[in-house]
Amino acid sequence: MSLLFSPFTLREVTFRNRAWVSPMCQYSSIDGRPTDWHLVHLGSLARGGAGLVFTEATAVSPEGRISPQDAGIWTDEQAQDYARITAFIRDQGAVAGIQLAHAGRKASTYAPWRGHGSVPESDGGWRAIAPSPIAFGDYAVPAELPAAEIPALVDAWSSAARRAVAAGFEVLELHAAHGYLLHQFLSPLTNKRTDGYGGDLAGRARLLIEVVDAVRAAIPDTIALFVRLSATDWVPGGLVVEETAEIAALLAGHGVDLVDVSSGGNHPDQKITLSPGYQVPFARTIRERSGLPVAAVGLITEPEQAEKVLAEESSDAVLLGRALLREPTWPQRAALELGDDLAWPPQYARAKPTR
Repeated sequence: MSLLFSPFTLREVTFRNRAWVSPMCQYSSIDGRPTDWHLVHLGSLARGGAGLVFTEATAVSPEGRISPQDAGIWTDEQAQDYARITAFIRDQGAVAGIQLAHAGRKASTYAPWRGHGSVPESDGGWRAIAPSPIAFGDYAVPAELPAAEIPALVDAWSSAARRAVAAGFEVLELHAAHGYLLHQFLSPLTNKRTDGYGGDLAGRARLLIEVVDAVRAAIPDTIALFVRLSATDWVPGGLVVEETAEIAALLAGHGVDLVDVSSGGNHPDQKITLSPGYQVPFARTIRERSGLPVAAVGLITEPEQAEKVLAEESSDAVLLGRALLREPTWPQRAALELGDDLAWPPQYARAKPTR
């Protein structure tokens, strides 16, 4: 059996393989509630053979949405809508995961095909918040989050986590990457605070640790907890992988089970050199220095490439994004190419190729 199609267990959650679906925004929710689009989109990825199927970034509060069309789980009604989706994912043999997020200064923006920049209140937008009043490029300047309001924000994360578990999710991921709120607190480029939530790395990581602790306390011990981190800001003076590895090592002592390693997204001047698997070295560094399992992401597109990432012990799983949008059955093809046997749904079994 290949490493890619070997089972993997965290806490009491067992994944049938290590080919996982990365969270991908769909901008197709209504008042934060998932729709038939989400059922079909996520369901097709589970049917295609993935071991873990993540929802898109799902806001813990209305103000935490990237766009007015983003998903959310700040109400019981939203959670109930997810229940049929998680049930279908589970019926297909995959694990259902949800990424809990707050967009911070990148909130209240237009969906990509609707426009660019900040959405004004007259068009359904709102004032974004951030650790410091620094705009992202030409977006609107956010309001600085008052320290007195931080406990309520932490409570929003823990409440969202409880709803997610009630909706049937077995993996929860906290989004602390890609320039969203928790990443904004971690990075010296966006956090200029002089209170206990700024300054050195410990101060900048304080909010993330408080959220992790609140979420871990709110969910059963059986539920796996991930954190997505941007290993580097790709901008001088920003986060670098050595600091992110320190953060990951800190998370290991607070009940986090795996770090999902990505990069960038926090500054419009970032300079990223793209190549196949370009973020894998970051994952390897964080895995080695933190002692935590990691998942690698970023231009991983071919089965043999994914297998090599695992064989070289750079990560414990791979997350696929655009490759799965192009080919939702990528895991089924990968299993055949690597000589493994991945069960197909009985409705489709007659079409399964032979080696």
